[in-house]
This record gives sequence, C-alpha cells and structure tokens, in this order.
Amino acid sequence: MYTVRENDYEIEIKKSKFISKIYRVNNIEEVAKILLKLKEEYRNATHYCYAYIINENKKCSDDKEPSGTAGIPILQILEKNNLNMVLCVVIRYFGGIKLGASGLLRAYTKAVSELIKKTPLITLINGYQVKLISSYNEQKKLDFILQKYHYEKQYDDNITYIIDIPMDDIDLIQNYNYSIIKEILIENITNE
Repeated sequence: MYTVRENDYEIEIKKSKFISKIYRVNNIEEVAKILLKLKEEYRNATHYCYAYIINENKKCSDDKEPSGTAGIPILQILEKNNLNMVLCVVIRYFGGIKLGASGLLRAYTKAVSELIKKTPLITLINGYQVKLISSYNEQKKLDFILQKYHYEKQYDDNITYIIDIPMDDIDLIQNYNYSIIKEILIENITNE
C-alpha cells in the first residue's frame, strides 16, 4: 500500500484546462479543508472533481460533469495504483468545446494517470506520524538524528518536522532526551 507527497499536473484538451492535484490526507476533515482551499484558489473553474481513499473510506464526485465521467475514473486510478491516505482533485476550466462522455472519461483518466506517473509513491507503514517543532539552530542535529526516516520540513518561525515512524521505533522517539525540541505531537497512522 502506498501514499504520496503533494504534487500537481496540468494538461489542455480541446481548449479545456485540467489541473490535477494529489495530496496525502489522514482524515475526511483534511479533505474538506483542501477542497475548500482549492475552490477559493481556482474560483473561476467549472468543475472540481475528486476521489479519496482513507483506509476503508472511499468517495468520489463528478461535480456536475456527466455521471461516471470524472469521479469514478479518478477513484479507479487511485485503487489501481494501490494508494491509500490520498486525495486527488481535478480542476477543470471549460474551453468551449464539448468533449462528450467518452472524451471526458479519457481526459480525466489522462490527467490523473500522468500525475501519478510523475509523483513518487511512498510505502505506507504501520506506525505513527510525528511532528517535531524545533528552532533553526537545532536543524543540523535533528537532520542527523532523523536521517533513517522519511520526513518533510515546514519552515515558519520554527521548523516543523513531519516524520513517519514505524511502530517498533516509537519508544526510541518518545524516550529520547530531546532538549532541542520545543513540541512533539504523535498521531497513530496504523493501516490495517
């Protein structure tokens, strides 16, 4: 089972622009926030079609496209690629030329397939997602300590490390004397 890091891809088909975006998500609340943000960011778009898989929760939407031409193809591609904890949204700007049901199906399929081809897949682990907040001064120390894990960094007033930790390693993280850490948040991401 795999997940992804955020990525996007854009394609134009018969003057319609298709912007596909993919995100790693942990819950339905995150899905709602991302959809709201995208509708604000791309407020003049015609359609916001999407699918998500969060463990056994799956949903797709054609967002006023003809039934079965957008949401289901997006979901099928996510399933075919063995993805989980993922949201894929395809934003469409109508270009004035109708594509028909089969043309829409091909367009949405291509927009998502090409996106996934260029998106690195990450193996999901049974474990935890850990967020460590630290100052910039401690960055080199933390990079060294965390070198065996996959992590992302977010820069703000501090640095937030988002790390996926296998279940067997969580005691090491919890019991480590992190005088360099300002805050630690641990969320279970076990996938059954």
